[in-house]
Amino acid sequence: MALKQVSLDDKYELESGRVYMTGTQALVRLPMLQHQRDAAAGLKTACFISGYRGSPLGGLDTAMWRARRFLEKNNILFRAGVNEDLAATAIWGTQQVGLFPGAKHDGVFAMWYGKGPGVDRSGDAFKHANNAGTSAHGGVLALAGDDHTCRSSTLPHQSDHAFIDASIPVLNPAGVQDVIDLGLYGLAMSRYSGCWVGFKTVAETVETSASVAIDPLRLEIATPTDFDMPEGGLNIRRPDPPNSQEYRLHRYKLYAAIAFARVNRLDRVAIASPKPRFGIVTTGKSYLDVRQALEDLGIDEAYAAEIGLTVYKVAMAWPLEPEGVRAFAEGLEEILVVEEKRAVVENQLKEQLYNWEAAKRPRIVGKFDEAGDWILPSAGALTPARIARVIAKRLARFHTSPRIEERLAFLDAKEKALASLHPAPARIPYFCSGCPHNTSTK
Repeated sequence: MALKQVSLDDKYELESGRVYMTGTQALVRLPMLQHQRDAAAGLKTACFISGYRGSPLGGLDTAMWRARRFLEKNNILFRAGVNEDLAATAIWGTQQVGLFPGAKHDGVFAMWYGKGPGVDRSGDAFKHANNAGTSAHGGVLALAGDDHTCRSSTLPHQSDHAFIDASIPVLNPAGVQDVIDLGLYGLAMSRYSGCWVGFKTVAETVETSASVAIDPLRLEIATPTDFDMPEGGLNIRRPDPPNSQEYRLHRYKLYAAIAFARVNRLDRVAIASPKPRFGIVTTGKSYLDVRQALEDLGIDEAYAAEIGLTVYKVAMAWPLEPEGVRAFAEGLEEILVVEEKRAVVENQLKEQLYNWEAAKRPRIVGKFDEAGDWILPSAGALTPARIARVIAKRLARFHTSPRIEERLAFLDAKEKALASLHPAPARIPYFCSGCPHNTSTK
């Protein structure tokens, strides 16, 4: 299909209306699409973006500055923060539009960004802002740049647990299209539930490219009809005593986010089988690694259906939507949970299925197996090759074939060949390229 260059730098649009872009560029496009959706719905909204750069979001502010004229056309204001928590506090203020007379917009939606250590240092601002809530036509996405393997950080980091500590739901996109789609769902969820919504990003997501659909009205976002909304709703208000905020958050807002995820089917069965026996539950980057691992083992969707293998893709890693995952688990003999770093989905799944009858409850393994072996470590990164070996070993309880054995032998030979290569030089301690500290500390 022929390609034609469009006005935004480094992006090429297909005649079909799809655009080739990186994950970083998708994050720039996202608020434009939200503004266009609002305009189509008759809303006069604006957007405010602030944060502090760091890998893997180190290029986000540069991309925002390059797209300034497009942002301005869509009522989007970008201001890099002095630091992460001041940026978060400013974004908290955007949700107060409408609480005072003289508002020029129906609402202001917002995006915060920062790398993992910035999430850590912004915890107090996150907790206060999330307890206070978002506005009905506003909403907040908090973009966390996680460096799982310490490529450009002083420590490896994972932001899921910091968001959980602040009672902020966490979305975990698996690719560039997910950045667009889950970003739009996340803003709608934030408006409906009154919660800030965490948005996990890693280098494999934001630094890769893909052809994505960018029609702002492509998604039909549903509003739950089975959730008992309390009187007065769930959005920000004044006055609002702290104890009332806490009650509303824990009694209603998180369950509203779950209801939203359920009605919009954010979590879904990615590979189905007519007679499922062995299930894989996975999220974010690990979903793509699982698909690669299955391909390396020679297991396509038809073969998976034949041998009883099924895969469940989780979009909202916390809180885990219970109805969809329970429906997926019914009838399975075993579930393997594949996720990077410390367990989030695995622990919730075990808790949700704990009270099932023993005869109906599937065996669940993840970071550790029954013998206590660390099969999917939380240290470092999980590779498709390692995941493939674990899948093959667990699947052997239900199915073996020369086809899979041959693929495993090939993976082993390839790994031995790679082990003979000279290791990459160690990175010396120094500020990352493009880091503001390179100049600010002189």
